[in-house]
Amino acid sequence: MSLAELPIAAPSESSVAVFRNRPFLLLWLSQLATQVGGNMVLYGLTVLVRDLTSSNSAVSLLILTFLVPAVLFSALAGVYVDRFDRRKVLVVTNLVRAALFIALALLDANIVAVFVLNMAVSIATTFFAPAELSMIPIVVPAGQLTAANGIFTLTLNAAFAIGFTVLGPLVVSIANPTVLVVFVAALYLVAGAFCWTLPPAPPGTMPHGGALHEAEEAAGSFVEQFREGITYVRDHPIVRWALLYLGVAASIVGILGVLGPAFAEDVLGLRTKDFVVIVLPLGIGVVVGVVAVNVIQSLVSRRRLIESGMLVLGASLAAITIAGPIAQFVRDVNDRVPGPDLSAYLSVLTIVVVIAFVAGIGYAFTAIPAQTELQSEIPQAVRGRVFGILNMLVSVASLLPIILVGPISDAYGTMPVVLVAAGVIFLVGIVSFVARGHAALADDVPEAVEAEVDAPSEPIEAPAPETELPASAATAGPSPEEP
Repeated sequence: MSLAELPIAAPSESSVAVFRNRPFLLLWLSQLATQVGGNMVLYGLTVLVRDLTSSNSAVSLLILTFLVPAVLFSALAGVYVDRFDRRKVLVVTNLVRAALFIALALLDANIVAVFVLNMAVSIATTFFAPAELSMIPIVVPAGQLTAANGIFTLTLNAAFAIGFTVLGPLVVSIANPTVLVVFVAALYLVAGAFCWTLPPAPPGTMPHGGALHEAEEAAGSFVEQFREGITYVRDHPIVRWALLYLGVAASIVGILGVLGPAFAEDVLGLRTKDFVVIVLPLGIGVVVGVVAVNVIQSLVSRRRLIESGMLVLGASLAAITIAGPIAQFVRDVNDRVPGPDLSAYLSVLTIVVVIAFVAGIGYAFTAIPAQTELQSEIPQAVRGRVFGILNMLVSVASLLPIILVGPISDAYGTMPVVLVAAGVIFLVGIVSFVARGHAALADDVPEAVEAEVDAPSEPIEAPAPETELPASAATAGPSPEEP
C-alpha cells in the first residue's frame, strides 16, 4: 500500500475511544503487522538481490515487482473486492501472502523465483488494500472515522521507519534475509488470525445502490478507467499538483531504495546490509517531519510546506553527493577554530547520517501535506474510486525513474544519478513556488467548505448522494484555479 492510498487525518482525543473498539483494534493490529512486515521484506530482499547480483539494475527490477501490480490492478481490485465478504478477502490475502513468503524463503537463491514470488505477493496486496480500507467504516462508528483514518495514516508512515529502517536491518544483521522472510510470513499468519475475528462484511452490507454496477462498467476497460482518471486530474489543478508532488516523492523513495546498497558499498565502504546507516536516520527524519507537520500546519499553508519540503529534500540529496568534501571542510574549520578536537566525529559517515535525517524531514513535509490536499479536494462520493485511479497514476509516475536508475547507475556511477534526482526535486519545488503564486492558509480550505461559506447567489447543482456514483462524477467540475 502506498502513501497515497490513505487519507490524512491527525489522531485526535477520540483516538483512545477508537482503540477501545475491539474490532477496530484487531483491524489496526493486522495493518501494523502487514505494513511493518512488508517494509521488512522490502529491506531484506533489497539486500538479498544486491548480494546475489551486485547489480543496481537487478535491484531496480525488484522494486518494479512491488510497483507494477499496483499499476495494473489497483484501479480494478476494489471493484472485485466489492463482490465478496471483505473479512474473507482480508483473511485469504494474508494467508496467500504468508504461503508465498515461505516459498520465497525456500527458493531465495533463485533470483527469478524471488522476482516472480514477490510479484505474486504484490498482486495479492492490491486486493488486500481496498478490502482493509472498506472495513474501517464497518467496524468504526461514523463519529470516529476521522480519528480511525488518522491512526491508520500515522501507522502507514511509521511502518516504513519501523520495518525498513529498524526491524529489517536488525533481523538481517543478526541472522540473514531468509530468516527475515520467514519471520514476516509468521506476521502475516497472525494478521490473518486477527482478521478472522472481525465481523462479517458481505457485499450486501455496504450501501452501494447503483454504484457497484456503474463502477464495474467503468472497470471493464482499463483504457477507459485510465482516461477518466486523466480527465479528472486535468480538470482539477490542485489535484494535479498534489499528484505531481506525490509522484516525485514516490520516485525518490524508489531511487534511494535502488541506489542505497551501492552507495553504502562504494562511498561509505560498508557491507550491503549495513546501508541501515542511511535509511535509519532517514526514517527518523520522516517521523520527526510528520510530527512537525502536525504542529505547524495551522501556521503555514500546505503548499508552502510542500514546496519547502521539496527544496530541503533536493538540497539534501545534492549534499550527499559531496559528503566527502563537506566532511573535509568541516574538519578544516574545526582545526582552525579554537576548541575541542572533533575530527574523530566528522567523518563522511557522520555527514551522511545528518544529511539523511534532514532529507527525511523534507520528505515528510512534501508527502503529508500533498496527501492532505488530495483528501480535502476529492468529493466524498467519488473518493474511493478516484483514490484508486490516483494511486495507479502515482505508481505509473514512479516507474520510469526506477526502470532507468539501475542501468544508468551501473554505467555511470551512483553519484551522478543522485545529483540529477536532486536537481529534478529542487526544480519542481521552484516551479511550484513561481507558477502557483501566493499561498495562504485560506487556500487550505476544501472546495466544498468554500462553497458553503461563499453562499453563491446562483443555484448550483447538488452533489450526488454518497450512495451513488454517477459515471460523470470524476469529471463533474474543475476546482478553481489558484491565484
